[in-house]
Amino acid sequence: MGRFQRTEAMGLISFIVCAACGMIIMRMYMATMPAFWQISQRLFLTASAIVSLCSIGAFIVGYLRTNKKVISHHLIRVAKHAFEITALSTIYGATMFLMSFALLSIINSIIGRSAMNSYLPVLCSALSGIVGYATLIQAELLEAKTVASLLPLFVISGAATAGLTTDDPYWYNNNFSQLGDRTTFAASMFNATLVLSGICIIITSYFAITEFVATQHEMLQHNNQKLIKHFKMRTTVMAALLILGGISFIGIGTFRYTPHPFLHDLCARGVTGLICTMLICLPWLAPRLSRTFYVASDLAVVLTAWAGNQWMHGNNTLTNVEALSCLLFLGWIIVFSRQVAAMQSDRLQSKINQALILNRRSKAQIEKEQI
Repeated sequence: MGRFQRTEAMGLISFIVCAACGMIIMRMYMATMPAFWQISQRLFLTASAIVSLCSIGAFIVGYLRTNKKVISHHLIRVAKHAFEITALSTIYGATMFLMSFALLSIINSIIGRSAMNSYLPVLCSALSGIVGYATLIQAELLEAKTVASLLPLFVISGAATAGLTTDDPYWYNNNFSQLGDRTTFAASMFNATLVLSGICIIITSYFAITEFVATQHEMLQHNNQKLIKHFKMRTTVMAALLILGGISFIGIGTFRYTPHPFLHDLCARGVTGLICTMLICLPWLAPRLSRTFYVASDLAVVLTAWAGNQWMHGNNTLTNVEALSCLLFLGWIIVFSRQVAAMQSDRLQSKINQALILNRRSKAQIEKEQI
């Protein structure tokens, strides 16, 4: 079997193992834990945690299968792979936890608690199996664009879960900060989502920038393209802006508005300033990306500014402006990662074409010599 067939086969094995683990652990929990731990939210938290652990385990297995040189005598290489495993498993685990909790909450609101409790082990098993299958395959075929694509699912799931479980029906009329400006379960879920989103942005930025730098260096070495002036400084500034954006997300979730209004507003407004600066300066920061991407980035800034102007004139809510700017930024991260991955794919395809041309020339030369 080829690589992709072996990956699919391992994915099916992961599905069976994770589904069995989800069923057994969830049934044991519901059969042994006292009534205090049988409340719906605690049951959903337990089921989501099982799904998350299955995701982390499947990812580690898939990553180790792909990167068989993780165990090495080179300390820097071992540290690099350990960081990648920890960071990426955090992204996958947190994303699957929030997605499964949001899904279980939605199903519970549809069919009711009594029916939900009887179906919960089956749902936990199904979600664990699906997550184990998908995560292992993505780990073995890992790319920066795949990791970045998880961010919107992560943030939307966390915000939806907080919105479904909050006891404040009027939070939407003010801003997103009101959703997390309490000590309830919903507020804690929302703030944790923001903190983990910031961590995920930093991790995704690391992989995207690393791939971008590697691609640029190989293009300069093999294709003899024109040297970009101040390349290291440009890349460093871009990485700093992305990391500071992730830190600002962490600050928004860490410092609630009521006890820390100054720090909360500083982080919230800092995100907007950092994002706009990066998008406007993108042609200088990353000169090898496509012009269409530059135009799309400028349109995102213009659209956010227009929405903010509508809010200032009383024609829109601040919640809509914040949601729009957040989704645009997350969408930008995805497109940026895909742009970098596309550059790498084009470079690899160019190397393959050059190798085929050289092979044909060698065969033609051999045939001439034989004649």
